[in-house]
Amino acid sequence: MRSRQKAYLAVLLSPGALWLLFFFITPSLLIVVYSLLERKDGGGVIWSFTLDAYIKLFTPNEGTFINDFLIIFLRSFWWATLTTVICLLVGYPLAFYIARQKPSVASTLLFLVMIPFWTNFLVRTYAWKFILNNNGLINTILQAFDFAPWSLINTPTAVLIGMVYGSLPFMVLPLYASIEKFDFSLVEAGQDLGATYWQVFTRIFLPLTLPGIAAGSILVFIPTVGQYVVPTILGGGKVAMLGNILAQQYGSALNWPFGSAIAVVFMVLLMGGIIIYFRIEQEQEI
Repeated sequence: MRSRQKAYLAVLLSPGALWLLFFFITPSLLIVVYSLLERKDGGGVIWSFTLDAYIKLFTPNEGTFINDFLIIFLRSFWWATLTTVICLLVGYPLAFYIARQKPSVASTLLFLVMIPFWTNFLVRTYAWKFILNNNGLINTILQAFDFAPWSLINTPTAVLIGMVYGSLPFMVLPLYASIEKFDFSLVEAGQDLGATYWQVFTRIFLPLTLPGIAAGSILVFIPTVGQYVVPTILGGGKVAMLGNILAQQYGSALNWPFGSAIAVVFMVLLMGGIIIYFRIEQEQEI
């Protein structure tokens, strides 16, 4: 009987396992292998194993302690962190407000949060380009009230606006799921024991909603740190991030080993973030 159950379970899991094998594990292993090969002029690789790509990645520029590629790494992680923090500061109160509404109102508000998913992300990003353009909606309104126009497009500010806009729903939905399950009688109990609003928030509410914060932060940070579309469209190529440098190495530079080395380091760092998330989940369960 057990063998039959195991066979039935294996049949059910096999489609997902094959999908992961062919579209995640195999490409990831190929990237790791390519990062250890030599570059071939005109594109491709020479099947001679070397660490040149990693040495180049971590070799500082002359007279400095860091190189241009690591600067882009740090810039990408900084912008992703800033985007995550802004989404958390905006999304936490919004998720709390939605969770405290009647079910019918909460459903409507969640529907409004998810409406952007109905339109392609590329189209929505181009819409922001028209809004932030020098002759766009914002500057048109400013000039109508005799204010000087702002130069927003092709700036880091435009990139940040685009990334926050695209990532905010991924923060709100996990936070809502976590806050909606919270037992608000614990807040009343804390207040009955003399705790202030700040103490209730920091010692009761925040720790018990930490899984939602961690999940939302992971969902925002991981896509943002490798962002390509927003820096290209709203940054005009002037704000290079990790996705742009990867596209350059696999495209115009034709340096597949170096691009693969960047991708491997990127994946290792992201795996570290995912491990931290699961650690938080385990601590909350304990």
